[in-house]
Amino acid sequence: MKIHHELARNGHGAALSLAIGFFDGFHLGHREIIRRCRTIARLGWSVGVLTFSNHPATFLRPGSEPPLIVPLEERVNRLAEAGVDELFLVPFDGSIAPLTPDEFVNGVLVRRLGVGAVVVGENFRFGAQRAGELAFLRTSLAPCGVPVEGVTTVTVEGERVSSTRIRREIAKGHLAPVDAMLGRPYALRGRICLGEGRGHALGWPTANVEVAERIVIPKDGVYEGYARVDGRDYRCLLSIGTKPTFAPQARKATLEAWLVDFQGSIYGREIELSRLRFLRDQVRFESVEALLRQMEEDAKAVRFPTAF
Repeated sequence: MKIHHELARNGHGAALSLAIGFFDGFHLGHREIIRRCRTIARLGWSVGVLTFSNHPATFLRPGSEPPLIVPLEERVNRLAEAGVDELFLVPFDGSIAPLTPDEFVNGVLVRRLGVGAVVVGENFRFGAQRAGELAFLRTSLAPCGVPVEGVTTVTVEGERVSSTRIRREIAKGHLAPVDAMLGRPYALRGRICLGEGRGHALGWPTANVEVAERIVIPKDGVYEGYARVDGRDYRCLLSIGTKPTFAPQARKATLEAWLVDFQGSIYGREIELSRLRFLRDQVRFESVEALLRQMEEDAKAVRFPTAF
């Protein structure tokens, strides 16, 4: 996949079937947009995506931007895996935000990119003040002979699939519907870093996981799931929270994973935590002994798992 960091194609080259969107999480709705973009492309055309390296809210409403479902690198990889030939990955900034719908259509899509077809979600909005919508896009591109397809919203359990809904369910710890909306297991990825060593001292060595900033994290609690390290999967427990038994005044949540039957040191390595399911809330125990008894009960869920 060729990545462009500006909204231009030198000499245009092959005609471009272009999908437009932010594609955070690359859920089932996003997959359908890319599928239609590939289907509508004629023989010899290039399949492209126009997206932004930052969420538009980081420029339009700094401080109010939503946390992301996946880091930028994973979003790019998902698009490449979906068969995208050209990715127009640009920052949403002062050169983009003021464009009127007409300037975006004729100045960017027609003159700079030379689109042959455009595919978006049916609720797509664009241009300054979000003034442009699907009907305007179709009307504006019709004189150029450029078809525009609005992909119907995909639903799961009778409700629209969207990145906003997925973020909301992750934040609630409801990860089964998240898996369904993504069309794959939701996963947290990060690097294993040094912690306080308290788990080792208690006989429960845990891996402290450092994830990318601005990524939405499930609510505090203990989860069962799987951890992948060096290509191998281990059943695991994942604790998300502020360690209320040891640091009741702490505010910053940490992620600690305990892997069944893992031996060795994995500091500095990458870990992927997936197929997570909520077990219980974080609570403050009156004694270390009470905590250890609960950990033994939690461990039964991963040592003797039920299918999910």
